[in-house]
Amino acid sequence: MSEPSLVDWVASYVAHQDRAISSVPTAAIAAAIELVRRAGREGKRIFVCGNGGSAANASHFVTDLGKNASEAAGRPFRVLSLADNVSWMTAIGNDYAYEDIFVRQLGNHAAAGDLLILASVSGNSPNLVNAAEYARREGLVTVALVGGKRGRLAELCDHVLVVDDHHYGRVEDAQMNILHMICYAVVELGG
Repeated sequence: MSEPSLVDWVASYVAHQDRAISSVPTAAIAAAIELVRRAGREGKRIFVCGNGGSAANASHFVTDLGKNASEAAGRPFRVLSLADNVSWMTAIGNDYAYEDIFVRQLGNHAAAGDLLILASVSGNSPNLVNAAEYARREGLVTVALVGGKRGRLAELCDHVLVVDDHHYGRVEDAQMNILHMICYAVVELGG
């Protein structure tokens, strides 16, 4: 069996990527957009977290929402990536447990009615599950962006956007597409 050409491999990857993003119902994305818009209008805090590539997506989203969407809306979005404070995360991980790096930050910042967005391919990362459980107990609104395995986050969160794929790169890419749609809906349609 011969190896596929790079052109064929790229074409196949793009086709799978298109299926991955298309697997998320547009109504679910629109509902997530409205949750973010409402949180912004009401001055609620928006927290975003993930691990690895999902942490990078959380940082990217916070930058876009905090800068571009805030400017377009004419008011600031109170948005924070819980994956961006390395010294705090390592202190929590070292002194308590890695599973607590997000929940302990929420304990310092979050209030009932705030919005927590969690991004995970597996949906089972213990630090994200702990954050979702805390959010449920404390009255935060939760949105999970998960891959095809769904995991525990799909059971715990109020709103779940499932990218029906198991490939980490494709799921993370689709999740970033969704996060960009949230930001650019505010930029282009208003907050």
